[in-house]
Parts: sequence; C-alpha cells; structure tokens
Amino acid sequence: MRYNSDLVYLIKNQMKSAVAYSIFEQSVKDYHLLDRTGQPYNNPHPPKSLAHLMYRKNWIDTLQWHYEDLIRDPVINPTTALELKRKIDASNQDRTDTVEYIDSYFLDQFSSVIPQADATSNTESPAWAYDRLSILSLKIYHMLEESQRKNASPTHRQQCANNLEVLQRQREDLSLAIDQLLDDLSAGRKTMKVYKQMKMYNDEALNPVLYSSKTD
Repeated sequence: MRYNSDLVYLIKNQMKSAVAYSIFEQSVKDYHLLDRTGQPYNNPHPPKSLAHLMYRKNWIDTLQWHYEDLIRDPVINPTTALELKRKIDASNQDRTDTVEYIDSYFLDQFSSVIPQADATSNTESPAWAYDRLSILSLKIYHMLEESQRKNASPTHRQQCANNLEVLQRQREDLSLAIDQLLDDLSAGRKTMKVYKQMKMYNDEALNPVLYSSKTD
C-alpha cells in the first residue's frame, strides 16, 4: 500500500465531509440571496478543483429543489409545467454527470493506493454519498425556515423543529460514514469502483419514444 503525504493532506483538508458541507451551505445561502431560478450562476471556487465541483453539485440540487416546488403549483399553466418538466429532466442529467465527474476525481486521487488482500467494495461511491449530503443541506436549510415561519401555526413550527433535529442527526451519521469511507479507501481497506448511471430516458438512442419519433 502506498499512502503518501499528499494524499493524507487531501483527505484531511479537501475531501472530508465537513469541508464539503460548508461548501454546500455556501451554495444554498448564495442562491437564496436572490432566490430566483433564473439568476446568474457564479462559482467562487477555482475551476477543476474539488470545491468547484462540490459547489456546482449543490447549486444544481438547489435549483432543482425550486423547480420541484414550482411544478407542484395546483393551478400551474400546462405549458409552464411542461417547460419545468424539461428543465427538471435536464437538471437530473446535469446532476448525474456532475456526480460522475466528482467520482472521477476521487478515483484519480486513490489510484496510487494498493488494496489490501481482504479489501471490500462499498455499496455506493464517495460522490453519491456526497450527493445525499448535498440534499441533506437543502432539507436542513428549508426545515429551519419552516420551524421559524411566523405565519405558520405553533404546531407546524414545533413539528418542523422536531424534524430538524432528526435531519441534523442524519447529517452527523452520514458525515461520519463518508469520512470513514475515505479513510478506508486511502488505507486500502476498501476499493473504489465507479459504475456509470446509464440513464436511458434522455438518450435518443435508448428511449423508444425519442428514437421512434425520428422515423415518423
């Protein structure tokens, strides 16, 4: 097993869950300064850096969160709903692509580690675990909002406060699991495998509705 000082630095200073979560929080707060789905996207982190990818990942999640809110308007115009559905589909693909970019980063960082003889694989890759942490940051932000919403009933606010406590515990558990996974990967106790999602509904060669329409 090779375990060099550069890898140790990366794990302790760039990859840990606390670092990623602070980037997610920054993205969520930046979005809500204007709180508009059409607002400009300005990533404050250096291009090609892990921080840049993490910020982009959460921005996509935040934007889609609000698309999902809008499309559930009970009196939404059907044309507007269709436009939103197209945006959600594109956002889902963008989200998947970004997660796979992040996994490619991790795969490269751990490429020098020689797995131990009894090394095992994990049920999910680091980037998909971070995907769940990113969504959690949004749930926590909005649940906190609801627990403090002045025009909501005391019962509603209390229930949301209770939910917030559960979400915070979930964040702690998931963060610990991510950090343990990174430590295991760096020590060769686990091996990293990346399987592409191979989403078919956006692919003109795989979705029968799309490829059939070409021959009509």
